[in-house]
Amino acid sequence: MNLFENFDPSTNQILSLNWIAAFLYLFLIPYSYWLIPSRLNMMWMNFIKLIYLEFKLISSNLYQSNIIMFISLMMMLMMMNFLSLMPYIFTMTSHMSFNLIMSLSLWTSFMLYGWIKLTKKSLSHLVPLNTPFLLMNFMVYIELISNIIRPWTLSIRLTANLIAGHLLLTLLGLFMSNLNNNYIMISSIFIQNLLLILEISMALIQAYVYSILSILYFSEIK
Repeated sequence: MNLFENFDPSTNQILSLNWIAAFLYLFLIPYSYWLIPSRLNMMWMNFIKLIYLEFKLISSNLYQSNIIMFISLMMMLMMMNFLSLMPYIFTMTSHMSFNLIMSLSLWTSFMLYGWIKLTKKSLSHLVPLNTPFLLMNFMVYIELISNIIRPWTLSIRLTANLIAGHLLLTLLGLFMSNLNNNYIMISSIFIQNLLLILEISMALIQAYVYSILSILYFSEIK
C-alpha cells in the first residue's frame, strides 16, 4: 500500500463515496420538524449562537448581516472534516484543488468589493499608520504581496493540518498491522484513540480558524 493512497480520489471500491461526501454534510444538519425542538437541535442552535457572538466581535455593525455566510462556511468545513474521518470517504478538505478554489473565490470577492466600492479605504490599507516617508513605497509592495498570498496561506494551512493528522493515523495503523506483541498493540490502540480525538478537535479548530481569518480579511476592506 502507498502511504498517500487515502488521498487518492480515483478509487474503484464498491462503497467509495469520494466527492459525493461534499453533499453529505447537508444530511447531518439537524432540522426542526416538531413544535418543541429536540435536544440535538437545541445544542446545534446554541452552538450557532455562540459562534455568531464570536464573529460579531470582529465585524462592524454595518456588515453584521454577512456573518451568516461565514457561519455557513464554518459549518460546511466542520462537517466535511468530520466526514473525512469515516471509512470509504475521500478527504476533500485535505486537497489544494478544493481548498485553493474556495479561498480564491472568497478572496477575489472581498478584493473586488473593496477596490470597486471603497477604493480610497482600500488604497489607505496599503500604507500602515505612522509609516516613515522613506519606507512608504516599500510598504506598498509588502502589503500587496501579503494580500496576494492570503488565499494560498488559507488553503495551505487547512490542507497541511488535515494531511498531517491523517498521515499519523495511517502510519500508526500500518505499524499496528505488523505487530505480534499484544502489549505493544494495546498501547498503540490507546495512542491511536488519542490521535483520533485530536483529529476530531482539529476538524473543529481548522474550520473555526479558516472562518475567522476569512471574516478578518473581509473586515479589513471597510
